[in-house]
Amino acid sequence: MSLSSTTVFSLEQAGSMLVDKKDPYLMIKTVAGKTFKRFANEQQAIQADPNILKDIVREELMPYINYKYSAFKVIGKHLKKTTAQERKDFVPVFREYLVTSYAQVFTLYDSQPVEFAPTKKFSDKKIVAVNTRIIMSGRDNIDVSFKVRKDRKTNDWKAFDMVAEGVSLLDSKQAELGGVIRQKGLPYVTELLKKKSERNIVFKNKSDKDKTTQNKAG
Repeated sequence: MSLSSTTVFSLEQAGSMLVDKKDPYLMIKTVAGKTFKRFANEQQAIQADPNILKDIVREELMPYINYKYSAFKVIGKHLKKTTAQERKDFVPVFREYLVTSYAQVFTLYDSQPVEFAPTKKFSDKKIVAVNTRIIMSGRDNIDVSFKVRKDRKTNDWKAFDMVAEGVSLLDSKQAELGGVIRQKGLPYVTELLKKKSERNIVFKNKSDKDKTTQNKAG
């Protein structure tokens, strides 16, 4: 991922900014900045109780995630085989599953500087990718891209996918769950994700971190 003319966004600056949902780049910079700032400020507590990461993700990130769109993307081609009630039950459970998944990814963050790619023209776009990079000391940096979609009714932008080191969280969940939905139905998957979303967040040891950056739940 090229981050030419990158912006190192001040976490202190982000913490005092209002979120502009009409500009996908500024929105992600602000929301991610607020999220990373809390990770940094609460690092001692997080080390003692990694599940605090879930609270931070739920409070700072999820209001700007279109989790319903992501949930329906995961159901995908099986949508017609599900009932309205099954989908209604699935969406909030999938939201909590995303909270756990995102929180596990962010165990990689330990107060490192974060760079954001420069703003590009987006007026004619419906979906954009906002690229960020976590600057690591002594090893490869971690590239994280937020895919953001424009709502046709409100013109607000919300993220619907996070791509860590080239791996789409949404694509991986589609691949993981599509076959299960087909074979066992959406209610089964809803119960499965409910259990997975309750898993504790865990920190891998340093050697594990060096081997992989896909520190995801489930």
